[in-house]
Amino acid sequence: MLENWPAIDGVLYPVFASATVLYAATVFYGYMHVQTRGGWSAPLDDVFIHFDYARAAARGFPFQWSEGNGFSSGNTSLLYPFTLSLGYLLGFRSLDLMAWAAFVACVSTTFFLVAAGRLTEPLGRAAKYLLPPAVLSLGALDWSLFSGMENAFHLGVWALVLLPVLSIARAPDDPSAVRRSGLLAGLAGALLYATRPESVVCIATFALYAALAVRRHLGLRAALATLLRVGVPGAIAAAAQAVANRVFTGEWAAAGAIVKLVVNHPYMNGEQKLDEYLSHLKYAVLRNTQHHFADWIPGQNLPWGWLVPLVALIPFFSRKTRAIAALLWAQVAGWLVLVALNGQVRWQNERYTMSAVAWLLVLAAMGLGLLVMPAIEATRRARGLFVLRVLVACGVVVVYGLNQAPNMRDQIWFFGRASRNIRDQHVVAGKVLAERRAKRVLVGDAGALIYASDLPGIDLIGLGGYHDLPFARAGVNGLGAQIELLERIPPQDRPDYMALYPTWWGDLPALFGRRLVGVPVVGNVICGGAEKVIYRADWSALDRSGWPRTRRDGERIVDELDVADLVSEKAHGYNFPRPGMGYVVHRVLPEPGQKVRELFDAGRIVPHGQAELAKLAAPKRGGRLVVRTVAGRQIAAEVRADGRLLGKLEARPGPTWTEPSIELPADLPPHFQLSITPVEGEWITYHVWVLESDGGPSAGR
Repeated sequence: MLENWPAIDGVLYPVFASATVLYAATVFYGYMHVQTRGGWSAPLDDVFIHFDYARAAARGFPFQWSEGNGFSSGNTSLLYPFTLSLGYLLGFRSLDLMAWAAFVACVSTTFFLVAAGRLTEPLGRAAKYLLPPAVLSLGALDWSLFSGMENAFHLGVWALVLLPVLSIARAPDDPSAVRRSGLLAGLAGALLYATRPESVVCIATFALYAALAVRRHLGLRAALATLLRVGVPGAIAAAAQAVANRVFTGEWAAAGAIVKLVVNHPYMNGEQKLDEYLSHLKYAVLRNTQHHFADWIPGQNLPWGWLVPLVALIPFFSRKTRAIAALLWAQVAGWLVLVALNGQVRWQNERYTMSAVAWLLVLAAMGLGLLVMPAIEATRRARGLFVLRVLVACGVVVVYGLNQAPNMRDQIWFFGRASRNIRDQHVVAGKVLAERRAKRVLVGDAGALIYASDLPGIDLIGLGGYHDLPFARAGVNGLGAQIELLERIPPQDRPDYMALYPTWWGDLPALFGRRLVGVPVVGNVICGGAEKVIYRADWSALDRSGWPRTRRDGERIVDELDVADLVSEKAHGYNFPRPGMGYVVHRVLPEPGQKVRELFDAGRIVPHGQAELAKLAAPKRGGRLVVRTVAGRQIAAEVRADGRLLGKLEARPGPTWTEPSIELPADLPPHFQLSITPVEGEWITYHVWVLESDGGPSAGR
């Protein structure tokens, strides 16, 4: 029996890991089906963003959120939707695609556990059996792994990199094997980056770990070659993604990064961004240690959640596991440092931190393995220390288990209730829209609603994407900037329905929609509001001509700057004063001289004494500068061209838009830098035109 144990163990451990994963999955999915009465759903609306991209890919529209909208960088995981699209092609349609996602999650998690088992080989064959129960003992991690998001798949791809890296470390003196394993690790690293961009930390640490192992046996040159083999493919994948984003969207960064990362906030200064980042990092650490690992109420109980990272430090105290511990701890710390840049790290049950949590639990399992590893020495003292170590390990497991049991129950309940919430609100709203045969739907959360309705959509937040319009960047600038982009969409392609949470979008529904029906959710724990409201859209207030309403006969437009329209701002090199200034506002007011017909426009608030700048074309024979604004009291602003004072704009309070103007001299250069500086009150520039008289008849107004 002992002679055959290696062969038995080679089969038994994968079976044990699979059984553990299937048991945990059955518990979570089983309770989901209890809540949904047998139907598939998911506990996060973001799962259906993956489903949207997967369905589009299966239908021949890769990298598109909504078919026909063009390339989108809004799905942070490039690879995962293609894995789901395979299930769609195999017949997992509608909500049954979640069943395929569950299969992918179980296979990926099992593969991760089997591969991670190789990390415990220095401790003996039995140590790896601690890994599956340790990793799957945390309710919050299980919630993320089985949620339908890419968390489990990411760990599976991570294991693809781990295996060849470990092969290099175990046989670093074989040049041909090192080259082969390095190339495999590099290719797997490219897939890892394509699964989650934060994986740059994993790729870098894997490459360094492999290079250091090779250096001790084959020298510095071989080590550098290994570093490049493991690291460069991931870097190429990152560069390729950035170039594709730039070509198709005009942005180097992905839409998710623009929307979520604190560094892209347009109104914060550096100190505020740093404070926000440190707050996120502190939250990511304490939320896990003081809530998910074990609830801690200061002054009422002990911080038992810190047992997990403490036990995870034990592998540092053994020469056998020190290098692996350094590798995993570097990835845990690096991952948390990166995801803390994400303003949504506080949301979605902390799923963004869960890869680091999985590696930490692997370390904790290794720590337990070291504690219970039999003493080699036969001395009485060694045997006594071994008994003490076993007692400590048992005590840690009992304390952790007692504190984790309530959390596990809560996470199972949360998983089922959240899945029911998504089905009852988002999926139902999607079916309502499908029944109304909407042409295109404006949504504020690109997920289950579009998937369930199978209709074209526009995502205000920007994760969906619409051709090269910068909805993601507009979203962090303000609602007015988002509406300005809707104005750029041809009228026949604009959404005829809106499905929104009214509390998310200010006066947008009141200004541009007529309420039709609300879709409520009972016992809400995950949806963005108690009611998703469907509106009939009315965009008649959007500008139909682009002309100033005070244009004189014979004047033509030489140049036009639509402030808060990011496309127009970029084309004119527009700059507003920063930080904490230039906020976007919008109004819908009667047109000058009209009492009924209303007009939308958005602009930026510029405080007294600050300047907004833009590059404009000048009229050849002189002309006028017309600025659209609105005032609650008397306001004025100085206008300069390349620093030269041209005059002063003034506006008085009134119920409609006002368009003051100044004369432009004929001796301006072909292009000049316009500067508008408030000198009386704060000024809001909504629109700027450079006009020139051509002596011809007026165009329609």
